[in-house]
Amino acid sequence: MEPHLIKSIIMAESSFDPNAISQSGAQGLMQLMPPTANDMEVHNPFDPEENIFGGTKYLSLLLKKFNQDKKLAIAAYNVGPSVVAHSNSVPLIPQTRRFVEKVMKYYSEFKNRKSDSFTYEKKSKQIK
Repeated sequence: MEPHLIKSIIMAESSFDPNAISQSGAQGLMQLMPPTANDMEVHNPFDPEENIFGGTKYLSLLLKKFNQDKKLAIAAYNVGPSVVAHSNSVPLIPQTRRFVEKVMKYYSEFKNRKSDSFTYEKKSKQIK
């Protein structure tokens, strides 16, 4: 899994706030919905390590489902895989289209940076 893609999802979803909660109930860095967190075996979605593990696992499954097509996988991450599979394209949902554009913009920016480190510090805990 590309760290740049994970960082891009986190930036778009939560701006790296591990305590973020959306109006729809998505939680943590990668904004996992409770059923998705449960499916990905995430017990504490506010724990950065668990959230990133679960979100990465979910994104990996979506990339496999959509033949490594990043845009389709990102759209599915946002709106759900059944909606994307139905149209076999990024759905004509403005919020989803904006999300895909935003993630791809961050992805391009992160890929083009010289430093590729990904560190999140929480008190004495580090994720690399």
